[in-house]
Amino acid sequence: MSTLIVRQCGITTSRRAVIFHGYRATPEDHWFGWLAQQLDSAGISTQLPPMPDPASPSRDHWEAEIARTLGTSGSDTIVVAHSLGCLAVLRHLATLTGPWQLGTLVLVSGFVDRLPALPDLDGFVASGVMLSRMQDHIESISILRSDDDPIVPPAHTDRLARLLDASVQIVPGTGHFLASDGVTCLPPVFDAVA
Repeated sequence: MSTLIVRQCGITTSRRAVIFHGYRATPEDHWFGWLAQQLDSAGISTQLPPMPDPASPSRDHWEAEIARTLGTSGSDTIVVAHSLGCLAVLRHLATLTGPWQLGTLVLVSGFVDRLPALPDLDGFVASGVMLSRMQDHIESISILRSDDDPIVPPAHTDRLARLLDASVQIVPGTGHFLASDGVTCLPPVFDAVA
């Protein structure tokens, strides 16, 4: 079982980052550890929480874990999410009431619609999430996708970007940004945060 990974180098800023993985992943997979190391080097305290039962995710359990880990966000908070983690993070943010703020949101292979390649997630995805005016609370939104993602169709990520009134950065030839796609570091994500 994975454990929560918290990284912090000797010199820190007031900024903090949380990286949320996706379906069938752990904090040790893909490019997550590399990103945490880069953030550490920049003096940003970083958390990589293991999402509950990633091979059979529960919408309620994932949202509860995000709420617990993220706590109260502010302009010094950075959230990076991958794939199903994007939907879960957006659902959490949609539940926030009153004045709230998030400094940076980076979504990698994000989506809010059902995935033809993964019908097992239809129950988790269900009716997506209400995103209206969410961008008013977030200082910077970056959305990355590949041009050859076999899991999340590029049109799904493009639609998410339109709903958030954000632009999409295309990282060619990176599939679903998995280690099996050859992606063990992802400089465009660090650039979006730095």
